[in-house]
Formats: sequence, structure tokens, C-alpha cells
Amino acid sequence: MHGMISKPPEAASNIATSRVVLLLLVVMTGIAPISLYMLVPALPVLATNFGSDISIAQMTVSLYMVGIALSQLIMGPLSDRFGRRPVLLGGLALMVAASVACIFAQNLPQLIAARFFQALGGAAGMVVSRAIIRDIYERDRVASMISLVIAALMIGQMVSPLTGGLIETAFGWRAIFYAITIAAIVVAVGIAVALPETRRSRAAGGGFRGDVGMLIRNRAFVGYVMCQVLASQIIFTFAGGGPYIVVTQMGRSSAEYGAWFATTGFAYLIGNLLCVRFAPRHSLEKLIWFGLGLQLCGSLLNLLWSFAGWNEAPAWLFGTQMIVMVGNAFVMANSAAGAISIRPEAAGTASGAMGFLQQGIGALMSQFGAYLGGHSATTLPLTAAVLAISLLCACMMIFVVPRREVVVSETLIEQAEEEETGMM
Repeated sequence: MHGMISKPPEAASNIATSRVVLLLLVVMTGIAPISLYMLVPALPVLATNFGSDISIAQMTVSLYMVGIALSQLIMGPLSDRFGRRPVLLGGLALMVAASVACIFAQNLPQLIAARFFQALGGAAGMVVSRAIIRDIYERDRVASMISLVIAALMIGQMVSPLTGGLIETAFGWRAIFYAITIAAIVVAVGIAVALPETRRSRAAGGGFRGDVGMLIRNRAFVGYVMCQVLASQIIFTFAGGGPYIVVTQMGRSSAEYGAWFATTGFAYLIGNLLCVRFAPRHSLEKLIWFGLGLQLCGSLLNLLWSFAGWNEAPAWLFGTQMIVMVGNAFVMANSAAGAISIRPEAAGTASGAMGFLQQGIGALMSQFGAYLGGHSATTLPLTAAVLAISLLCACMMIFVVPRREVVVSETLIEQAEEEETGMM
């Protein structure tokens, strides 16, 4: 229940202090997105080698993202029912098989299909890692651990395109999939050897239907999820419109756009590191409000710069967007922590639903951002959209998530204790 701090199982306290487990959380979270970015530099080569248009080669990325979204919807509930380890190991086995299929693909349709299954298996780590964090850490530490994992993951994502480009240049594009296959096997071995089962005992009669029913009827869960999902849409929208604004409107090179866009990733990394530092001393609600304040201030400033015509230069546009991204890190990590803490024994289902909505809506918002950037003569439509999303995000906390002091009543405490009886 919202407002209740349920203690993790006693064995989990020992796991929580393990650096090996923390490292496994990072690599299992990162293997799917890093594999996505590693192939991006090789897309022109794929189009040339297979004699296809670049838009067809791009489907090795777009359908990979669809696979990530579907995986989170499937793997989360499975991990609640069958355990974290079996789902992780099964997902990685699928990823290894699909990666081998990528190596031996003879045409682009085969490669695209194999990439879809590669994402479907590999993304199990993304959803299950959040559930494991909720299994082994108390509610007020979940946000800081999610932020720590994301911060380490961000570093890997920053270097993965460079790594993929170097591998392709030296050994050819198929070598990228050799590297991914080896990495997936290493991660699977690490999980098999060093990661014990962390899933909580389930209450009698608990199951997927019951979990989903209780979650979607819980205002706090809906509010936290929508807050997290809307915060992520700021990233997708800005990333979709940014290239058109910088390259087309401002007349800068794509390389310069890449350098400026990296500043937002750096700001997001800083925000996660700050969240790691402040989370142990502050409630997740306070940290969400702090992040929402930064998001709103930064997006409002960017809109004002648009009216004034100042952010027609990249330094103004991206400098202010960095403020948004620092706040965004606080909002996303802490609202995710709130969502998966509503019903801890269904953390996988909660994490999967959140990840699915984030990726699925993100694909649409990326296209929306591209439309705004590509069909406008100024930055005003894009900055107005970012401000609107920031306001919607704040509305979720204001109007949907119940106030903590209201939710923690004696009646609900007794109800929460009854729900916890079967899993303590």
C-alpha cells in the first residue's frame, strides 16, 4: 500500500550489500539498450551490403524498440509468477540464440526478425532488475539504487555507439553480434552463479489477474506510473525534434547536434548521481516535487527563450534543457520507486507495465517531436510541447497520487497488514 514501508526478506539484506549483485543489476539492465546503440553506426553499412534502402536498415532499430516494449509487458508478470532467476536466464538464452541468428542472417528481413527476438529476450533484464531492487531494498532506498544503476548504465550507453563503430570498422558488422553474444553468455553465467532468487512469497490466491486488478485500482500506482511515463516523454519528444531544429533551422552539422545532445545525457547522469546522494535523507515524494520544480522551471525558461528568439542558438536551447534533464532524473527514478513499492510482491508486473507504456508511448512522442521540429520555423512548438508535458507530469502528483498523510490511515494500515500476512 502507498505510504507503507514493507521490509524486504531477511536474506535480502545480505544480498543488498553485495557489490557483485549491484554489478549484475547494472549489466542486466544495460545489455539490451547497449546492444541497441552498438548497431546504430553500422546501419549505412547494412543498407549497402544488403542492397536496401537505409529506411529498411533502420527497422533493425525500430523493431528492436518494439521488442523491448513487449518484453517488459511479458517478462514482468512472468518474474512475479515463476521467479526472477528463471525469467532472467530464459530471456538471456533467447537473446543468445537470436544473436547467433543475427550473425548468420543472409538478408535484412532475417536480421530484423532476429533483432526483434534479441530485444525480447535481452530486455528481461531491464524490467526484472527494477523488481529485484524492490525485492532487496526498503522503499526509501529503492529510488537511490535505481538512480545508481541508471547512472552506471548511462556511461555504458554513451560509449556503446563508439564501441560498435570501432568493432564494425575493424572486423565488420557481424563482429558486433559476436560481441553481444559473448556479453549475454557472460551475464547469464554471472546470474546463474551469483544471483539468488529474490522474489517474495506470494499471498494465497495471488496471481497476474489479482495483481493487475489491484494495481490499476490503486490511485497511487496509477499516479506514480503516469508521472514516470510522462517524464520520460520529455526525453523522447525533445530527441525527436532536436535534430531538425539544430540541423535544419539552425544550419549546424549533425556532428554538432550530437555533441549538444550529449550535454542533455550528461545532465541526466548528474541528476541521477544527485538523487543517489539525496535519496537516503529525503522521502521520494519530496524528491519528485524537487524534480518537478526543476522540470517546470527549465521548460518555462526554454519557452520564454523561444518567444524572445534567444534559443535559436544551440547554447540557449540545450543549456536550459539541461536544467529540465536534471529534474527529469529525480522525477523518473523516484516515481518508478513509488510505483513498484505499491505492491512489492507484484513488483515485476508493475515494472513491466511502466516500461511498456514508457517505450510504447515514447515511439509515438518521438514521431510527434520530429513533426514539430521538422514542420516549424522556430523552436516554439517543441518547447511548448515540453512545457505541456511537464505540466501534465506535475498534475499527476497533484490530482492523482494521494497525499501520504491521507493514505496512511488506521484502516488502510490494517488492510496493508492483512495483504502482507501471506508474504512476510
